[in-house]
Amino acid sequence: MDPLDAGSGGILRQPKAVWATAGASVVAFMGIGLVDPILPSIASGLDATAGQVSLLFTSYFLITAVAMLLTGFVSSRVGGRRTLLLGLALVVVFAGLSGTSGSVGELVGFRAGWGLGNALFVSTALAVIVGAAAGGSAAAILLYESALGLGMACGPLLGALLGDASWRYPFFGTAFLMAVGFLCIAVFLKEQPRPARRTSLLDPVRALGHGGLASVAASAFFYNYTFFTVLAFTPFVLDMSPYRSGAVFFAWGVLLAVFSVIVAPRLQKRFGSLRVLGGSLVLLAADVLVLGYGDHTTAVVCTILSGAFIGVNNTVYTELALGVSDAPRPVASAGYNFVRWFAAAAAPFFAPRIEEWTGSLRIPFVVAAVTAAAGALVVLVRRGALTLRAEEAAPRHATRDGVGVFVN
Repeated sequence: MDPLDAGSGGILRQPKAVWATAGASVVAFMGIGLVDPILPSIASGLDATAGQVSLLFTSYFLITAVAMLLTGFVSSRVGGRRTLLLGLALVVVFAGLSGTSGSVGELVGFRAGWGLGNALFVSTALAVIVGAAAGGSAAAILLYESALGLGMACGPLLGALLGDASWRYPFFGTAFLMAVGFLCIAVFLKEQPRPARRTSLLDPVRALGHGGLASVAASAFFYNYTFFTVLAFTPFVLDMSPYRSGAVFFAWGVLLAVFSVIVAPRLQKRFGSLRVLGGSLVLLAADVLVLGYGDHTTAVVCTILSGAFIGVNNTVYTELALGVSDAPRPVASAGYNFVRWFAAAAAPFFAPRIEEWTGSLRIPFVVAAVTAAAGALVVLVRRGALTLRAEEAAPRHATRDGVGVFVN
């Protein structure tokens, strides 16, 4: 059955609850790239350095990483609907407060609270969509990944459009949109069945004792350092107006969405998950290296092109994390994301400081190229622990007990 077939209960024929959750997911993922085009404006408005402003990402993802141990614990006790609403409420409050910040320290702190809310929401959204969707899990996963791609593409665009007037407006805009999402879920989504077994805080950590899952998480850790060097550091290198920077990252997000939802599954079917992942990581390493050493036009092209490799990697890593071990998918996903989000927090912190220490804009991208290659090396060395279940998981995506977390 084709999940795109509107006449077969596919992606276009879904209950209102599914559309409400998917719509809120788009806004949640928009929040990740929202600040990209306005980073220089924030630095100017708050009299802050690039290193200080990059902490907006570090605080956000550091809290997100730690919160991965909390999300399953909370949702297995209060239910998916209440977890979604709690996450949305936190985002509304802290996104709104971010727009009122009088210093970069306040803004970093409010972004940390935003990260907690976003973690609670996105860690639960896929499970809720799968549980409520018509047409089976394939349509639900495709809808979720489409929401992710759309959000990642539109976040920088919204940030540019609102941020051109003031860097504060994108935060207020996000708070408003998430408040609308809160109301839609409160009205249209009924409570979902709770798991038969409650998740403990340490279950995700225990799941990492599986060699295959630990290998996927380690490889994804290196990859995410590269990913978020591009996302958080490149805007300072491009040094463009919010509109121009927003357009660049919108094109980046479009490629991410297309390659994540359409191209990656076809490549996996033809070449296998591990070959696709290893090859894409090597190409990403080459891309960021050229980005660092090229002229301004080359940097723009390579930034946009990186979205294609990132989209492929996100999809394959998600499927590996959900299928490589025998742990329940929510637990495996939480453990995997607990590891990889630490790299998302580290890259925005270290990239500008490496530039300061070395006096070169190129070296942060050299480091990013090395980490992408390291991720590919982990896949190569540990392919024996990944191959069998990876190939079984590739066409399957996830089933009704699965949870994907910005999974890419």
